[in-house]
Amino acid sequence: MTSILKDEDRSNRLATADAHLITSMLAENNTIVQCSHKEPKPTPTPEKLNLSAIYAGYKPPPQNLPNSQILTKCNLTSQIKKNYTARQEILMARGLPKRCALPGVEDIVVVASGKGGVGKSTVSVNLAVSLANMGVRTGLLDGDIFGPSLPLMMNIREEPLVDDNNRIIPPVNYGVKCLSIGLLTEQNKAIIWRGPLVMSALQRLLKGAVWEPLDILIVDTPPGTGDVHLSLSQNVPLSGVLLVSTPQVAALQVAARGAQMYRTFGIPVLGLIENMSYAVCGNCQNSLEIYGNTTETYLEQIQTKVLASLPLDGTITGCCDAGVPVVLQHKTSVCAKSFQNLAKQIVKLLKKQKQEIKKE
Repeated sequence: MTSILKDEDRSNRLATADAHLITSMLAENNTIVQCSHKEPKPTPTPEKLNLSAIYAGYKPPPQNLPNSQILTKCNLTSQIKKNYTARQEILMARGLPKRCALPGVEDIVVVASGKGGVGKSTVSVNLAVSLANMGVRTGLLDGDIFGPSLPLMMNIREEPLVDDNNRIIPPVNYGVKCLSIGLLTEQNKAIIWRGPLVMSALQRLLKGAVWEPLDILIVDTPPGTGDVHLSLSQNVPLSGVLLVSTPQVAALQVAARGAQMYRTFGIPVLGLIENMSYAVCGNCQNSLEIYGNTTETYLEQIQTKVLASLPLDGTITGCCDAGVPVVLQHKTSVCAKSFQNLAKQIVKLLKKQKQEIKKE
């Protein structure tokens, strides 16, 4: 019995000492806390345990204790709404790349379309060669990483060289500097890459090459509005985009969405090239509209005008397969004259655009 009393007395003395020790430590930190020691209450038996007994001695924690973990009630919703806009601006500024001009390149024009097989590469090649024939220093970049066709259509087979700074030197043919991923990979080997590798390859071809000096760089893009289009729009200042479409509702609808995407980034749509617009009769030489006048109904939605209407001509296919642009193989044909006229319009549009910027 005596030993039990001694143990209880020892516990009471230790509790009192702990209370005095805590009070003195808080006083040293300039913290005033009123701490009164009370005799420990006997633990209630399970039969008498209730909520009032559990919370009877609860007091809110002091708010001025240093290095203390205090649970407080806060309105997280109001804080999130308050800082949401500022936080988003910081994240966007961190995540989006800054547009950097290519040294020595005056204008960059993208040839795009939502649908595949409408003739973007044909337009890009013949437009570039037509510009070069006018004396315009022109470059042609094949932005279609998965389906490069520029080596065939421009008749370029050799692998490009690199300079002392490890920059790619684009080969030149028909007076145009040309570069394509097809010149750096095996001819019949498929390119099986994910998005990050595609973007790295595009950056290498675009910013890791000796393009300068150039007046206009034509970029032939893949179908759709995917990674290549976003990367081009965000990384370099584009002077404008040329939309290529056939006069079919399915193709024109997707072309309209492509125009909307580029305008979202503040890139002007220079115009629409209507490919395979009509056919020419081999006997009477009359024009036959195959798809009707569908394009006119979509011009208001696309908010642009038709710069050129190209016929459905088998000679274009033969020229592309032979690696000789139609503007060189058949200089007096309707197609060649259409591309030559298109090149003149592009030069005028870019000059007008620069004059308007100077006025502002």
